[in-house]
Amino acid sequence: MKRFAIVGGGIAGLAAAYELEKARTRGADIDWQLYEASDRLGGIVSTTRIDTPEGRFVLEDGPDGWVTEKPWARELAVELGLADQIIPCNEDRRRTLILIDGKLQPMPPRMRMMVPEDLTTLEGSTLFTDAARAAYAAELANAATLKAAAPTQDESVASFVLRHFGEEVLNKIGAPLLSGVFGGDVHKLSVRSVMPAFVAMEQEHGSLIASLQAKAADRGPRPPQPAFTTLRNGMGVLAEAIVAKLPAERVHLNRSALSIKRERGMWCLRTSTEVKNGKSKRHFNHVLLATPADVTRRLLEPHAPNSAALIPSDASSAVLVAMAFPAAQAASITIPEGFGFLVPQSPAGSVISTEAQRSGETCSSTGDRFQLLAATFVEQKYPGRVPPGARILRAFFSGPTADALSTEPDPTIAAAAHDQLSTILGPLPAIDPALTTVRRWPRSLPQYEVGHLDRLAQLDDLITTLGGLTLLGNAYRGVGVPDLIRGSRAAVRTLLS
Repeated sequence: MKRFAIVGGGIAGLAAAYELEKARTRGADIDWQLYEASDRLGGIVSTTRIDTPEGRFVLEDGPDGWVTEKPWARELAVELGLADQIIPCNEDRRRTLILIDGKLQPMPPRMRMMVPEDLTTLEGSTLFTDAARAAYAAELANAATLKAAAPTQDESVASFVLRHFGEEVLNKIGAPLLSGVFGGDVHKLSVRSVMPAFVAMEQEHGSLIASLQAKAADRGPRPPQPAFTTLRNGMGVLAEAIVAKLPAERVHLNRSALSIKRERGMWCLRTSTEVKNGKSKRHFNHVLLATPADVTRRLLEPHAPNSAALIPSDASSAVLVAMAFPAAQAASITIPEGFGFLVPQSPAGSVISTEAQRSGETCSSTGDRFQLLAATFVEQKYPGRVPPGARILRAFFSGPTADALSTEPDPTIAAAAHDQLSTILGPLPAIDPALTTVRRWPRSLPQYEVGHLDRLAQLDDLITTLGGLTLLGNAYRGVGVPDLIRGSRAAVRTLLS
């Protein structure tokens, strides 16, 4: 019998356990055990549901959905019997706003991140200056030059966007969008790791705009698929459905991994126990480390000191605040059409005004030391999240601001989010603590810095030489829920093949 240990019960660890359990129930001669340091499974994939006399509020504690064009989360959801839970975003209301000079200005329609499919949509936009519109036109006109000059080596996201569209587009759209997903510094993030589709577009067409136009022509008159997909009762349903498939006796909560050590040709995994200062050890043929990057580094370093330099060392924190307002309160809230807004920021975390962008200076729109990065108008993005007439506003802090906020009590964090949203949207009703959630996710987003793929290849070689180890999670090949599911299921299938 081959024995597997899964260390870490986030969505990556759960997907691996699910795949192993499927094989075991089909008759594979295997044993598996999952160890999770906290008292719950699912990691940042979690949903809080609040039932009121008006109806149910669905508040996401972490990711609120997935990118539709990545099929792996949907495939798993269908396999788990959740087909009737799968819902698309409100595509007809999709619009992203950018806070510029204290005003919310919409991004032009038909854009994929910072790339427009049609230059004519820029003409009436108040978001861009004439210089930015000229930069977009030049990008399309210079397709052949851009293709010929495409780098053969990795570069930063900032470098990539600057080459194509210039500084205004980078500051107003590129940096906020990427920070919203990765929480990182675009001057350090690897474009080949976080935007591989755009690198491929450049290699094929030179112009990113030309590439989108070619894809639109291939699609024909069919409308594009909705950008995002989620589950009717929240993303937590996905984790809950996996857990329901796992035998309880194989899942061990409140069990931190203390060390791994080679003994008698196997890995000896030492974990904490609920007994004070208690420890437990067990031997496994194979250990799947679905742990945060910092934990993985600590466990590997005694066996492979070089691994520390190959695993992402920088990670961004996130703090999320969701505020629900019943219909009576929501009637006084006015928000623009769209899914939400982004706040362009300097490396120091303060808002960048249009004039400051030109001069290289920064300024704060609120004077607060806690700077909002983004906000979502939840009921406009997804259906069925609130009772009729109600609203949910979701605020997102990241980077240094999130690090500073994470040590504050929940009321202080909620007040910071409420104050900033009130400054941007207009006065909001008072917070009801019973309808407000605050979630801290420290160092939850590893930073894929320039050269990440080269380091990852070296790390793969190193892990292969150790034998009997697999690294899973968001520090390696993608941070989104579909990426984590795909990576874990593929890894287990390879091990069992």
